[in-house]
Amino acid sequence: DVNPTVLGPAPLLQKLDRIVIANVNFTEVPLNQAVNTLSAISEDFDNTGLIVGNKNDKVNGIIICLDATKEVVQEAIDSNSNLIISFHPIIFNGLKQLSPGNYVNDSIILAIKNNISIFAIHTALDNSNMGVSMKLCDVLGVSDKKVLIPKTKTIKKLTTYIPKDDSAELKNKLFGIGAGSIGKYDNCSFSFEGEGSFKGNKSSNPTIGNKLKDTIQDEACINITFLKHLEEKVLSVLKEVHPYEEIAYEIKTLENVNENIGMGMYGELKEALSENDFFKLIKNKLNIKFLKHSKLMNKSIKRVAVLGGSGSFGIEKAISVNADAYLSADLKYHDYFKADNSILLVDVGHYESEQFTKNLLYDILTKKFPNFAIALTKTNTNPVKYS
Repeated sequence: DVNPTVLGPAPLLQKLDRIVIANVNFTEVPLNQAVNTLSAISEDFDNTGLIVGNKNDKVNGIIICLDATKEVVQEAIDSNSNLIISFHPIIFNGLKQLSPGNYVNDSIILAIKNNISIFAIHTALDNSNMGVSMKLCDVLGVSDKKVLIPKTKTIKKLTTYIPKDDSAELKNKLFGIGAGSIGKYDNCSFSFEGEGSFKGNKSSNPTIGNKLKDTIQDEACINITFLKHLEEKVLSVLKEVHPYEEIAYEIKTLENVNENIGMGMYGELKEALSENDFFKLIKNKLNIKFLKHSKLMNKSIKRVAVLGGSGSFGIEKAISVNADAYLSADLKYHDYFKADNSILLVDVGHYESEQFTKNLLYDILTKKFPNFAIALTKTNTNPVKYS
């Protein structure tokens, strides 16, 4: 391992990026490319990556939190920590002015004045199968976990035509950057041989054949899939290895479902519980006194679906996978009607459903940097209070 005290946020967070995109084999990238990496599994509406700060600043210490409020920034200042890793992005919507007067601006101004960097990870961790919902499942004792709402359009396919003698080198180098990984299998591709034909014009400089003359070349057609954040690297390798002056290739975005990336998870409790015993389990494991739920159906709870944070959009999917209960947050009045005597809906609260995210991030970073100053915030940023 390296000494983090001489690193900027970029290399320090490379390792975090590698954990976030679970089951994905890819080379570490600097933080100026990390936003592209995170966007591979972040939602389009989200704002992930380095939100405040300079990627080249040296890191003295890290504070991990759910929300980068002014109190958390002050905590970072007091502890001489100049990097805050926040789950929620402090800037979510566009800013039209940056003057004191609201919690977003106050936090940003205080961070900038004190050279505090703020990095947000949000839906990239929501969509990871080692992220928010996985941690919630583990806390509740849910096993045999699967992604509840797998994402589409995260996988692309390269098709290219290359002289037969160069095909093995191209495939090996593409495999080396993580292309060709499908689920539990690596180095996946499909190739076949054929004849390529071309004729360069008078401005061409062909590496094979002669300009203004028809050329027939034995070629291999290579097909290989990759996650979309790798596209720039895939094209770089293609241009490095391919001998032709003009390279014929196609890149397509596939509709394939990516079973390893997506919102929520579902799985099985060790043993079926009554609805009331299930409520007791939730309250005990999440350390909460209150929860909201749909009407009881007097049925056992064995298969459980969860989605940390606002999860009303996952109700129908939870029903479709035959979950007995769906645990999430921010359910509205009309959402409870969707239960329709087919599932038990449980709203545990937004903060409560994501409370273990801090610990997840802490475990990731302390494992990678055991001798570095990394701390969980002491500030409870939950804005919702109960009386």
